[in-house]
Amino acid sequence: MKVIRRTALVAAAAAVTLTLAACSSSTGEATSAPSTAASEAAATPAGGTIVDIASTSEGFGTLVAAVQAAGLVDTLNGAGPFTVFAPTDAAFAALPAGLLDALLKPENKELLAKILTYHVVSGKVLAADVTDGDVATVEGQSIKISTMDGVTVNGAKVVTVDVVTDNGVIHAIDAVILPPDVDAAALLAK
Repeated sequence: MKVIRRTALVAAAAAVTLTLAACSSSTGEATSAPSTAASEAAATPAGGTIVDIASTSEGFGTLVAAVQAAGLVDTLNGAGPFTVFAPTDAAFAALPAGLLDALLKPENKELLAKILTYHVVSGKVLAADVTDGDVATVEGQSIKISTMDGVTVNGAKVVTVDVVTDNGVIHAIDAVILPPDVDAAALLAK
């Protein structure tokens, strides 16, 4: 799997936010059986990119605002394909008090982009293609996918699957996942 570093991501944005068959883990390819959330698969709105669909779908307003603040709209409107594990508005609301406000500040744009791209993997991966394993993200670090008791991503539960877009797929998750090297408490202490 091609890992896109932050600088490459910015360059790609000029040419081209978020959402495993094309990805591999350290032990092999990551694919899996559908979770129980597959029965909750959202009806796909008529055409559009990841940002277009998220912008017109209920429950992703905070994500769309964060993608805009991070300067990732052009990237997630690009050719992709991308698989975005998209935190819902409720997931953002569950963050520690003040963290979202801190992340949305212009001086934290790079950190916000890091967190958001940690929710994105290259390729279009539908729920039926997901299996257990570590998968590299666009941010550059890996996330852990588990299919035990439904699909989870670093412990965040997938609550809606297979929102298909013109440039990938969105799977809604119930928590914001942070890269291992991001210290939320330090950000709040500033």
